[in-house]
Amino acid sequence: MAVRPKMRRRRRTKIIATLGPASSTMEVMTRLFQAGADVFRLNFSHGTHEDHALRFAMIRELEAKFDRPIGILADVQGPKLRVGTFGGGRVHLQTGQTFRLDLNPTPGNAQRVNLPHPEIIEAASIGSSLLLDDGKLRLRVVHKRADALETEVVVGGPLSDRKGVNVPDVVLPIPALTEKDRADLEFAVSHGANYIGLSFVQRPEDVIEAQRLIAGRCWVMVKLEKPQALDNLEEILALTDAVMVARGDLGVELPPEEVPLAQKRIVRLARALGKPVVVATQMLESMISAPAPTRAEASDVATAVFDGADAVMLSGETAAGQYPYESVNMMDRIVARVEQDAGWRELIDASRPPPEKNAADAIAAASAQVANTIGAKAIVAFTASGGTALRVARERPAAPVIGLTPNQDTARKLAVVWGVHAVVTPDVHSMTEAVTRAGRVALTEGFAEHGEEIVVTAGVPFGQAGTTNALRVAVVK
Repeated sequence: MAVRPKMRRRRRTKIIATLGPASSTMEVMTRLFQAGADVFRLNFSHGTHEDHALRFAMIRELEAKFDRPIGILADVQGPKLRVGTFGGGRVHLQTGQTFRLDLNPTPGNAQRVNLPHPEIIEAASIGSSLLLDDGKLRLRVVHKRADALETEVVVGGPLSDRKGVNVPDVVLPIPALTEKDRADLEFAVSHGANYIGLSFVQRPEDVIEAQRLIAGRCWVMVKLEKPQALDNLEEILALTDAVMVARGDLGVELPPEEVPLAQKRIVRLARALGKPVVVATQMLESMISAPAPTRAEASDVATAVFDGADAVMLSGETAAGQYPYESVNMMDRIVARVEQDAGWRELIDASRPPPEKNAADAIAAASAQVANTIGAKAIVAFTASGGTALRVARERPAAPVIGLTPNQDTARKLAVVWGVHAVVTPDVHSMTEAVTRAGRVALTEGFAEHGEEIVVTAGVPFGQAGTTNALRVAVVK
């Protein structure tokens, strides 16, 4: 009988790797998974449904080969705001000149260009800023008409066809989900995505609409990349299932000195709510073209780990870079090394939010405390929907967390959750059976030996979501 390959990670913080042209073969995906990727991200801003269907199939084949649940994050594009085209394909705007953005579809020149988004013209006001080409150019509105914005070029430079437009100080009356996004969302959910990455969220209503369309079939992961979302942060996080600090676009619309503070605020609040939080974008950016990161990038990854983020994410590094395997391997090494440091555990313990005043949180907090007091080898959380494992992970316990669930979809969702080693196992019907199963899994998964102690948490009666109310100390037999 073949021995099941052990895939226990040596770290608690999870790793998300984006798939793309550099990483869409079975060979490369296998290497990324073995190097440390816990979740694969499919970016629906690029590629066809046929491309993504092949990636879905390969990920599930990989999952079956290693008998380990793998999460899939389907990241929908969101509303992309862009200028039109230029007669010569490119112009150069001089600082201090005037420049018009209008609804005229005629190719532009150095004095004007089409802005095919009347909602921007309608929402902008005198003094509003417009950022072009990822913030490289900055315009300020000096006059407004029904069909055009007259602007002054505050920061000039080259501008070419269809470059992006960001409006940092205006709430735009546009939905977070375009028609393309709706089609991509339905495709992704029907193919078994575990999380939908919701781009350019501005308001709680954006999350409500996505939740309505998804109808409980997977988790919504809001991407915070608009300053307006930070104004509604508590309401947005209360509605979502998970959150991503998307520092690329957030860094375009926020001053650079504000981005680290926004990151810490988001991570802190998400941890308090027990919602998985991902730190993303430009983490090891130089490894797109170099085999090793800069020291600053290594420190950036370490900062997210010290903050207690559930996961860190690679984008272009694994999607289109020259060193996808090396990028995952390096991130795995950085995370594991940070988590071995005594100062990391001190910071994690000091930043632990107090438990909420309910039975589930009380049991989760008690499980972490008991495990620490007796030196338990693991906390085994029986979880149908993932809720029990989430509450235990919120405590950031010193002991590893084994999430036992009868639902494969729940196990896949837990792939993004801090410290949780998810295992699919048949349902249990009594606490005695649960303790026996917990000990057997802790033994076979390599967490404990015969005679060692584990802590078991569950909800009684079994099979009902949201009933975490039982805790047991057990000896592995």
